[in-house]
Amino acid sequence: MNDSTTRGPARLPGARGSAFALSVDGRAVPAHDGESVATALLAAGVDAFRTARDGAPRAPFCHMGTCFECVVRVDGRTVRACLAPATPGAEVRRSDEH
Repeated sequence: MNDSTTRGPARLPGARGSAFALSVDGRAVPAHDGESVATALLAAGVDAFRTARDGAPRAPFCHMGTCFECVVRVDGRTVRACLAPATPGAEVRRSDEH
């Protein structure tokens, strides 16, 4: 293997939007303007968005709204986290419902 296959993913250059916090199950999570709720959660290390019937943790799979694996509640509304924009002060609740 050469060096380009062992380094991991490349970081794209560019500035992130303004920083703010949203709440995930009562815990403050950093986010930036232009990010989806899913992006903010994944960047903060949240790796389970809901639980399947068999108890298996589920997380975003397609990142384009078709798989519904990232369903959460944002400010009381059920949404796909990959399509919902992160907004300052939003209250996100992960779900154990299936």
